Amino acid sequence: MDAMPPYHLKPWLVQYGTAVQAHLPRPAHASLAALASAACQRHAEQVAFSCVLPNGMFGRLSYAQVDQLSDRFAHYLRRVAGLQAGDRVALQMPNCLAWPVALLGVLKAGCVAVNTNPLYTPREMTHQFSDSGAKLVVIVDLFADKLEQALPGSVVQQVVMVKVTDFFPALVGGIAHAVMKYWNRAVPAHGLAKLHTLQQALALGAQADAGSAKAYWSGLNHDNLALLQYTGGTTGVAKGAELTHGNLLWNVAQMRAMAAPCIEEGREVVLTALPLYHIFAFTVNFLCMFEAGARNVLVPSPRPVQNLQRALENEKITWITGVNTLFNALLNEEWFSAFPPKHLKAGGGGGAAMHHAVVERFEKVTGAPLAEGYGLTECSPVVCFQPLHGPRKKDSIGIPVPGTDIKLVNDAGGEVALGQPGELCVRGPQVMRGYWQRPEATAEVLKDGWLYTGDVAVMDAEGTFRIVDRKKDLVLVSGFNVYPNEIEDALARHDAVLEAAVIGLPDAKTGEAVHAYVVLREDMATRVTEAELLAHCRELLTGYKMPAKLHFRDELPKTPVGKILRKDLRAEALAARRPG
Repeated sequence: MDAMPPYHLKPWLVQYGTAVQAHLPRPAHASLAALASAACQRHAEQVAFSCVLPNGMFGRLSYAQVDQLSDRFAHYLRRVAGLQAGDRVALQMPNCLAWPVALLGVLKAGCVAVNTNPLYTPREMTHQFSDSGAKLVVIVDLFADKLEQALPGSVVQQVVMVKVTDFFPALVGGIAHAVMKYWNRAVPAHGLAKLHTLQQALALGAQADAGSAKAYWSGLNHDNLALLQYTGGTTGVAKGAELTHGNLLWNVAQMRAMAAPCIEEGREVVLTALPLYHIFAFTVNFLCMFEAGARNVLVPSPRPVQNLQRALENEKITWITGVNTLFNALLNEEWFSAFPPKHLKAGGGGGAAMHHAVVERFEKVTGAPLAEGYGLTECSPVVCFQPLHGPRKKDSIGIPVPGTDIKLVNDAGGEVALGQPGELCVRGPQVMRGYWQRPEATAEVLKDGWLYTGDVAVMDAEGTFRIVDRKKDLVLVSGFNVYPNEIEDALARHDAVLEAAVIGLPDAKTGEAVHAYVVLREDMATRVTEAELLAHCRELLTGYKMPAKLHFRDELPKTPVGKILRKDLRAEALAARRPG
């Protein structure tokens, strides 16, 4: 008879030892705004954020400056823009000094932030703005032309425009922005109305009220919505995960507990190459490190990877977070391997599986541990993390963070035997409230207090977990979720396409790559090329969602009722790759 799973015994608690607090007290703060305000007071004179451009030009903001500027932006939102508590504000910008000012201003105003990928196409922007009901958008000027196309189909009423060089010293910022605008021609012309620059908004906010913004957020509590983080979730349709102040505060406390040996108050310098609109960087790099009084070194774009060189050379980096592809790219740079960061304490990997060879090489080059974690947007996001205080089991996602319950179940919902694969289900204070205005989708994944992740895992006798496979057809490209339905829909919008199916296949550079299988209409089969279809997709899809390869076929495998069998395509493709 199979051994019964000891999930209720929480065998992972033994691995906490004395370094990790197993039972965390309730977070001291009622809201993220309160957490941020307290951190700014404790670390007022310290540098909170540096933004480093590829050429080494940089700008900085202290905790005191971030506190004052975000207060002013909160006043602007409430007293000038006329927003009310609970209104949604979309943030669409790369890593830059304007981002924390705007984000904290939104939270201090009692509003809800909607993280939006700045690389989205106008069609994708319209969907997210409309679905969230965002009334105001804060966007970088590099994508103003796309916003102009997206606004007519949304409910957005006002726009605040930022620059990557906002808060840089005047001369440095002026030169850097002029290069972007006139030399690189990266700043497009636009005809947007009802527009304020961030500097204008802050000036108006200062005029509206020079005092504290505490009145806006003093009534917030753990149950209030803080963030709409869009994801395909476990059901494949893009929707907003409702993350409350409590969800995020608890996850900050959980992550701080797991990383306690390597996070010292007011002494850390974290390199943020991952975009802050991604939930991993949002919680780990921004919230956790801000609460700890760290200096956050922002890189607007990590591609090409040489863009990180000046930041790594000029700052005493103690933490690096990233996905497997980022760490692998760094290790293939001579300047990094020859002169690794001298002060590095640890690296944190997530978003996609870390390759063993990359972890091993990174630790050899830097002398610092590279710990892997597991999470998902619906969990704010951290669920598991490899301990940093002792031996780590490679090729695993580690152990649950404090306060988190995990069980593995079969298709019938029963718990599987120890060592057997099952769907990973999570219960804890970091689990989302639900999907925004989608009760049916919420009910599919939240059952009796458990979140059914759709990921298949196994647990060993010591409570360490390993991801085996994904239950759904989700494709992970460099840590980003790519949903086959969306790409198939984009392909189907071309007149020549009769049918399309999309799968993910292993890729050395991106973890997985998108492969699209297309059946063309008979009368157009000889008139459409792969290049033309890819150009069509670029009009509708963000770069990381683009098919790496198009395969033309006469037919696609289907069930008797006509449903396309993606799993058969994947099995066929993998079999073709095997030698012999």
